[in-house]
Amino acid sequence: MNFRFEPFLWIHLSGIAIAPLLLQVVWLGLAVGDPLPYVWLELFLLVAIGIVPIFWMQWQRPFEIFSLLLLAVKPEKLTPQQLQILSLFKTGKQRLLSLIVALGMVWVLWQLYRLAPLAAIAASFLPQWRILGLLIAAFAFAASNLFVQVPVSVLGVLLTGDKKFNVTTPYPMAQISQQFTIPGFKVEKILPPITTQ
Repeated sequence: MNFRFEPFLWIHLSGIAIAPLLLQVVWLGLAVGDPLPYVWLELFLLVAIGIVPIFWMQWQRPFEIFSLLLLAVKPEKLTPQQLQILSLFKTGKQRLLSLIVALGMVWVLWQLYRLAPLAAIAASFLPQWRILGLLIAAFAFAASNLFVQVPVSVLGVLLTGDKKFNVTTPYPMAQISQQFTIPGFKVEKILPPITTQ
């Protein structure tokens, strides 16, 4: 079966649809209260909470995509093809994509920060405490980064040529727990296998 039929790839790729909604929450958070005197301090906080942890995860221990919500397939239950897919997440190309996304999200943050006054009326229902707005923005921004970083890394895998995939060595099963970020509880199976004629 062609590796592009792997349903977990498409499930996590579709997660990018949530990012624009989360960025709207960031925009509202940035519109709460009056900005602190030092713009760089607010931006540093937002980058430190919203970008750095997700970028570092993808750089060091990429998100293990054979998971859904609070469940993750046990490493020993992954197929050889799924182990090949995991190997593709540990390439230099994937690290470069993570860096590009992180830099792109810094630019997005700056645009939202500049345009925040336009959302002041929409954010007026919240208590106008700047620290509250910054926390809302920071955590929503971290979530939006996750829902951009992971889909972009999945896209990088999907764009891998068939010849390259066929010669990819399956990732060592014993190293998955140490080399990948595995969310949730480990289970035997989450999705039924896909078969093609």
